[in-house]
Amino acid sequence: MLKEETIQQIKDMLERSQSHDVIAHCDYLIENNKDEDKLVIAQLFYIRGNAYRQLGEWGKAMSSYLEAAERDPEGPAKQAYSNALQILDFYNHDLYNP
Repeated sequence: MLKEETIQQIKDMLERSQSHDVIAHCDYLIENNKDEDKLVIAQLFYIRGNAYRQLGEWGKAMSSYLEAAERDPEGPAKQAYSNALQILDFYNHDLYNP
């Protein structure tokens, strides 16, 4: 069973922009805790999505958000996915077609 302390340590790494480490930790914990509560796994996918977003890897971020939202439809990942879509859909025609 994952401890809240472990999740908090990963969140702290994300705040320090240690995105690659966050992804590695989340991947490891997701893979090795398949019997864990689905809300805890959803939280790991959400955190991993945020790490990918920090790196500008939008496709991987959105995939992680979708995985999290499947496990926890009421969690923050659904909104994060929607926000990412809005950012990626933004297109200023005046900047590209003067």
